[in-house]
Amino acid sequence: MANVSVFNMEGKEVGKIDLNDAVFGVKVNEHLVHMAVVQQLANNRQGTQKAKTRSEVSGGGRKPWRQKGTGHARQGSIRSPQWKGGGVVFAPVPRDYSFKLNKKEKRAAIKSALTSRVQANKFIVLDELKLDAIKTKDFKKVLDNLNVSKALVITAAIDKNIICSARNIPTVHTSYVMIEAAGEAKEIKSTINVYDIMKYDTVVITKDAVANIEEVYA
Repeated sequence: MANVSVFNMEGKEVGKIDLNDAVFGVKVNEHLVHMAVVQQLANNRQGTQKAKTRSEVSGGGRKPWRQKGTGHARQGSIRSPQWKGGGVVFAPVPRDYSFKLNKKEKRAAIKSALTSRVQANKFIVLDELKLDAIKTKDFKKVLDNLNVSKALVITAAIDKNIICSARNIPTVHTSYVMIEAAGEAKEIKSTINVYDIMKYDTVVITKDAVANIEEVYA
C-alpha cells in the first residue's frame, strides 16, 4: 500500500496517508492509457470538413454547347470537376470520429494513469484547499509553496473560488470527484479523465477527493 505525505496550503508536511492499491497501486496498462487518450481526442473532433460534389454545386443544369461540331471536347455541365467552379470528385463530408471504450477499460485506464503519477512522485495530497475569494494570486501562491507549476488540481466538490482562480493560469486545470446523496442512492459526479492526468505534470489532490476516488474506483 502506497504511503504519501499530506501537505497544507503553506507547503508544509502535516501527515501521511495510505493510498488504496486497488486504485493507486495497480499494474500500469500503457495500451489502455493510450487508447483512452486517443478516444478522448477523437471524441472531441468536430469532423465538420465539407466540400461540394458536382451534384451539390449551384448551376450547371444546361449543356454548355452542343455535342458535336464545335471543335471543343464534349461537355455535359459547367460544374464538372475539370471546370473552374466545378464540384470536387471525392469531396470530404462531415463524419463522426468518436469510438467507444468499455466501462472496465475506462476504469482501468484511469487507475493506471493515477498509479503512474504516484510511482513518479508526481502525486501531491493536500489536507484542504480553500480560498476566501476568487484571486489568482492566492492560488498561484499555493502552487509555489508546493513547488508545482503544471498541475491538475482535483477537489471533492465544485468550488467556484478555486475554479475561477485557477482558470487564468494556462498550465493549471481543475477537476472534481463528487459524491452526493440522492435519496437512498449516491450520485457520482466526476470530471477527471486520463488525458488530463497524463497531460499535466503533477496531480494536486485534496484528501477528500482521494477518499471519493477510492470509493468510486476501488
